[in-house]
This record gives sequence, structure tokens and C-alpha cells, in this order.
Amino acid sequence: MVHGMSSPQKSSRLLLLTVLAAALGIAGGGAAWVLVHLIQLITNVALFHRFDTAERSMAGFDVGPSLFAVAIAGGLLVSLLAKWAPTIRGHGIPEAMEVILTKQSRIAPRTAVAKPVSAAVAIGTGAPFGAEGPIIVTGGALGSLVGQILPVSPSERKILLAAGAAAGMSATFGAPLAAVVLAIELLLFEFSVRAFVPLVVATSIAGAMHSALFEDGPLFHVPSHDVAGLDVLPAFVLLGLACGVLAIVISRGLFLVEDGYRRLPISEFWHPAIGAVGFATVALFVPRVLGVGYDSIGDILDERLALGTVAALGAGKLVAWWLALGSGTSGGTLAPVLMISASFGTVVGSGINHALPGPDVALGAFAVVAMAATFGAATQATFTAMVFVFELTRDYDVILPLMLATVVADLVYSAVNDDSLMTEKLRRRGLRIGRHYAADPFASASVESIMTRRVDTLDAACTVGAARDRFAGGRHGAYPVLDGGRLVGIVARGDLLELDADDSAPLIDHTTRDVVTARPGDSAHDALRLMVDEHVEHVPVVDDDRLVGICTRTDLLKVRRSQLDLERRPARPARAGRVFFS
Repeated sequence: MVHGMSSPQKSSRLLLLTVLAAALGIAGGGAAWVLVHLIQLITNVALFHRFDTAERSMAGFDVGPSLFAVAIAGGLLVSLLAKWAPTIRGHGIPEAMEVILTKQSRIAPRTAVAKPVSAAVAIGTGAPFGAEGPIIVTGGALGSLVGQILPVSPSERKILLAAGAAAGMSATFGAPLAAVVLAIELLLFEFSVRAFVPLVVATSIAGAMHSALFEDGPLFHVPSHDVAGLDVLPAFVLLGLACGVLAIVISRGLFLVEDGYRRLPISEFWHPAIGAVGFATVALFVPRVLGVGYDSIGDILDERLALGTVAALGAGKLVAWWLALGSGTSGGTLAPVLMISASFGTVVGSGINHALPGPDVALGAFAVVAMAATFGAATQATFTAMVFVFELTRDYDVILPLMLATVVADLVYSAVNDDSLMTEKLRRRGLRIGRHYAADPFASASVESIMTRRVDTLDAACTVGAARDRFAGGRHGAYPVLDGGRLVGIVARGDLLELDADDSAPLIDHTTRDVVTARPGDSAHDALRLMVDEHVEHVPVVDDDRLVGICTRTDLLKVRRSQLDLERRPARPARAGRVFFS
């Protein structure tokens, strides 16, 4: 008899995934180091004319006509790379989501090379992007490649892809918790032990790689402030409302720009070059919009810039990012959105301080909260945004208003927009991504709770003719065959109709003896998997080879029906307004 996967088998598969995830953590750390230094090298060569990987600020960059030539050349190089690996276009996460949903998590190996190189070229020649999207795709491609080389299932390959992506993010930003949450919210579409354990292992090792390869400590240093009291929460509710509106503007503006590029009467090959002209023009007025801009974000959080400068920087970064990313070049979304929202939070926070009575809140606190609220709303990855901004700043004092403002912004955005920055492109391609994560009802329901207990059976001593009569007069598609209460086989209607045997022949000689069975304690998910894997519609339930029930597709529908019943509102009582207690 055939049963589902045993606990030792599941444990061995989990161990395999965990070991592979550990290797991906190391590989993700190495990939992050290569990408960061490649971006710095190309930036220094192309813009500062120095052959080194030292980190230089765009605050002192002298923008001139040469920037246009460099930016256009970078755009054309990205277009050439896109001919070799088309998936490098865009900021990366939607492409990874599409691969998971439509291609069984199979990313072409060339993507692991083309994506970081194209992103480094784009950012190094001035494009206003961050490294998070490219490193997520790069790490995901490494995980997918491992899953294509080794004999794993598509679901296990998805976990390896997510582990590689999360490892890349953890190694780049030193944010292992946020990397785990992002993988769950945007890539895995599941929360299970077999996914969670490899994710944690990969991000932990990659986080340790970050400490070894880069500077330890938070990416952004925020001055100390006290914003945990109830008296300041109304200010952050207003900020959350404003950030929800900003997230709508950011996403819809990008969608409009992308649509504008699609309407151009020229090949998309030239779009990145046009985008390069656009962001270079913005940089003539606001040079700090170029590149990743982490130093500028740090200056905003530390309140080292004048309010007018901050406003110009946020507006310039938004326009430059729209023009660049909408063109289909290669880059990320996180760093630009963080700079835009930090600038916005500073400006709006200054206005709130003037408008509301009571103590003023530090503008740096407004900026930190705005980063999480805007990013969470625009990507519809609210929990990721909360954890990510906290890990980037290590600012625990601001965590309460940050959480409040982030969910308020999410409510505003969700009330107006169906698509996020991560899902709009997928929706245009016919894929719809939900946000509902819940326990799998098939995993929590037991076979015993849904099986049919009164089973119609055939006796092993009966004849083929008697069995044919039973099928002719009954409504079942299959009957278990018993010998003294012990299951010895099963006979299906189709098999019996095709059988070329005399009616007097013993049924036991023509019975399927290798029966697919389940145990009462198995989950409904186990029974479903048996039906799919073994191509059967009836799974007898046995306890020590004695038949105790049978599970069919109709029985499995009971699980879904119970779940739907929980979603229904109770009927309104006959006399509203009166509640009786006993």
C-alpha cells in the first residue's frame, strides 16, 4: 500500500534545504560585496574619473555636459545587456515574483550575471537607483540555479530562490529580519516551517557576512529623540495620512511614465537612453539625485540640510526616478523611495510642528517614520517596511509611531489603489497577487474529521458479475475490497468496464492490490497530495489495515466549505438590539 511522505522524509528534505540555504547565505554575502564595489568602481571611473572603489558623495559632484554622454552610454549598455537577458529590465522584484508564479521558480543562469552588471552600469553612470532590487534578483537567481541543478521539487526550488534573494538583501543592508519578512510577503506566498527555517539560516549567515565585509552597525545614524508618548501620536497619524497620499502619487506617477514610454513610436531599446537624458537634466539643478544617495538620506535624517534643500532634493529625486525607472532600465526602488519619503516627512513634519499645539517632534523622527510608511504603502509590504526601517536605523524610540503611521498609510493607499509598485506590471501580464496569508486549512484538518465513515464495500469472495451489478445499481466510482474487514484491494468502475472476464470469475483476481491509502491522523493536505500524485479519486482510510473510512474529492471540499462558513457574517437576529444571556 502507498502512503504519503513520512515525517523522517520531511525532516530529511528540510535538512537538505537548510544546508543549501546556508551555502546561499555565503554566496549572497559574496554577491553583495561584488555588487556594491562594482557600483562604486563604475561610479568613480565614469563620473569622478578615478579608478578605485572609495565611496564618494554626489553633494560635491560638478554636473556638466559630460554627464549626459556618460548617462546615455550607460542606458545603451543596459539595453544591450537586456537583449541577452531580457529579465534585467525594471527593478527586479516583480520579475522574481513572475518567475515564481509562472515558471516554477526557474531563473535563467545568465540573469545572475546580467542583473548585477546592468544595475552597476546604470547606477554607476548616474541613474537614481538603489542596489536592493538587483541584489534580490541576483541572490534569487543563485538559489534558482541551485534548485535547477539538484533534484528538488518546484516548491523547494521556490524556497531556495527566496532564500538566495533574502540572503542578498541581508548581506547588502545588514537587515536579516526584514529580508525574511520581505521574502514571505513578496516571494514565497506561504508561511511554513520548511520555508521559514531555510530563510532564517540564509539571512543569518548573510547578515554575518555583512558584518565581516562592510561596516558594522546601522546604515543610517539618527540623533536621539523621544517620541514614544501618547501626546505625539496625533502628529504621526497625520503624517501617515500624508504618506499614504505620497505613496499613491509615487506609484501612479511611475505607472503613467511607464505608459508614456510604451506609447513612444520608437523601439524600447532606446528608452533607457531617453531616461538617461531625463535624470541628467534633473541633476543639473539637484546633483544629489544621482546614484544611490545613502549619504543624502543620512543628512536628511540627521537634520543637516536646510528645509528648502530637502524639499528640492525629494522632488528632484522623485522626477529623476520616474524618468529613469519608467524607461525600463535596470535599478531598484528602495533607496529612491527612502530618500523621497524622508524628504517629504521632514517637510510635512515641520508643518505639523507649526500647526499642532504641544512639544515639537524632531524632524529626523518624522523622516524615519515617513520612510517606513511610504515604502510600506507603495509596495503593500507593510510589515517588511516596519522591520526594514527599524533595522536600518536601530531607532527603537520611534517604533511605536512608525507602526501606527505605516498602517494608516497602508489604509489610505489600499482604499484607492489595487496595484502596488510590485504588482502593477504583473497585473498587466494577467497575474493577480493577493495579500491574504493564512493557515492552510488542509494542513490543519485531519483525514478523520472529513472522511466518509460508512463505506460501501465489496467482499473479496464475490464474483466479477456481482461487482458489475453493484456498479450498475450504485453511484460510486470505486469500491474497496475487504477480506474479513481487512482491506485487500480496490476496484474502480472504469477498470471493471474495460475488463474482459467472465461474470463468474473471482473478483479478487482482478482487483488492484497496490492501494493508495491514508491514515486517520493524516492531514487533508496529505490526502489531497496522494490524489494528485497517484492520479486517484478515492483514498481508503485504514488503521492497521482495517478500513475505517474513505476520503474522496467531495470530502476534501468539506475543508473549503468550513473555511467559507467562517467568513460569512452571522444572520441578523429577528429582533435587533436585544441580546439574551443565560
